[in-house]
Amino acid sequence: MQALSNALAQNRLHHAYLFTGTRGVGKTTIARIFAKSLNCVNGITATPCGTCSACTEIDSGRFIDLIELDAASNTQVDNMRELLEGALYAPTNGRFKVYIIDEVHMLSKSAFNAMLKTLEEPPAHVKFILATTDPQKIPVTVLSRCLQFNLKQLPPALILTHLQYVLGQENIPFEAGALALLARAAQGSMRDALSLLDQAIAYSDSRVDEATVRNMLGAIDQGYLYGLLQALLARDGVELLRIADDMVMRSLAFDAALQDMATLLHRIALAQTVPQAIAEDEPERVRLLELAQNFSAEEMQLLYQIAIHGRNEIDLAPDEYAGFTMTLLRMLAFMPAGAQPVPKRPAPEHSAPPVAAAAPKSQPKPQSKPVPAVAQPANPVMTATLDWGVLLAQLNVQGTARELAKHCTLESFVDGRLALNLAPQHKHMLTNKTAQEKLQAALADYFAQPVRLAVALGTASAVTPAVVEQHEKQTRQQQAVEAIMQDPFVREAQEHLGAQLVEESIKPV
Repeated sequence: MQALSNALAQNRLHHAYLFTGTRGVGKTTIARIFAKSLNCVNGITATPCGTCSACTEIDSGRFIDLIELDAASNTQVDNMRELLEGALYAPTNGRFKVYIIDEVHMLSKSAFNAMLKTLEEPPAHVKFILATTDPQKIPVTVLSRCLQFNLKQLPPALILTHLQYVLGQENIPFEAGALALLARAAQGSMRDALSLLDQAIAYSDSRVDEATVRNMLGAIDQGYLYGLLQALLARDGVELLRIADDMVMRSLAFDAALQDMATLLHRIALAQTVPQAIAEDEPERVRLLELAQNFSAEEMQLLYQIAIHGRNEIDLAPDEYAGFTMTLLRMLAFMPAGAQPVPKRPAPEHSAPPVAAAAPKSQPKPQSKPVPAVAQPANPVMTATLDWGVLLAQLNVQGTARELAKHCTLESFVDGRLALNLAPQHKHMLTNKTAQEKLQAALADYFAQPVRLAVALGTASAVTPAVVEQHEKQTRQQQAVEAIMQDPFVREAQEHLGAQLVEESIKPV
């Protein structure tokens, strides 16, 4: 806005502008306001009057020198040529002839070429305003001739303020919590926010209250997400799966659930480090602050990383339910064991008196030794539940680092130190420090915490991911050969035509 305002105030105007951004952030609205700024009767100004004939006609869509084109519906070169033919003529009523082309990335290549000729040598009385949600699809030759402005998503606070203004103008009562839910559900789009508001007004009979909006939004209500986090705190796997099953009954999308969980974990992390970032009128403020106290910052980072990876991998799972529940089980397995609450043991009903009470007074009272609450070493659950082959398939690592990892087995993962055993036949890889550093970086990125990698020689009989992969490859090859040999057509060709089967040519699909 500052750049556009300065350009109008100083009369330093470009012939073509490109507004980019997601849906509903105001690309077309700003384009129309800019058209009013160019054609206002009071002159070129950053503050058009809004009352003159040019401003009112632009608002009502009747201004003859403002030409709007939906490129999604007019993609062909003939449409563009017909549009640009009028650019040669001077404006009828206004100061400039303004062309607003929405979703410009939908134009065909030939249509872009036709536009390019006009952009290279534009008439002085013509201004182009292009709008798109996907600027990557616009040819570079067109981009280089436009001033580009990227419109960011609107923050929930700004959306909420505008919704309050709209309802105030309409004299419709509302609850602040309801508008906060609508603003969050809009995901940065004012258009979506207004559509949801219209729906809420109709749904609640001209009153916007929080309970009704929660019911209307359905999946946006994140109560089940808080239930999942409470189950993780309690290390309750049964409750995790119960909530997942309940989500199936409610037809909630698991991919969207992981996205919402990542968003919620981010907000909890904010509440931990910057509590004032959570607004006082935030409907979930109490629950957010409570979870921020119950989880450690390290746990938040780990859970967030697992949620992000789980969402990326859900399409690779057998089905969405399996991918979602596997992500939950991974969260449960990787929760630090040191933070696990230790249940208190009830005292026996008839406890024997202390031994020291019966000892002679002349003897010193024996010193009692404290019994440790957890006898195992720190974070053993990591090693016990970590499948090195499964983890390797999820790591973002390639080249020699992946080859090194494929020929290793996991020995332990304790206190951030991950120890691997390398098959002796590949001992030459021990000297490749670059590969080890890349593998260590990939592990640290996956677990969202520093990881110290240690690689040592193991045994020749170890079942490494490479061994498993080779065995599976041989199995698939054998199955393919047997399937071909049993094929009726092949057998008939062998029996009647003397055909010979070349096994080396058979490849599994």
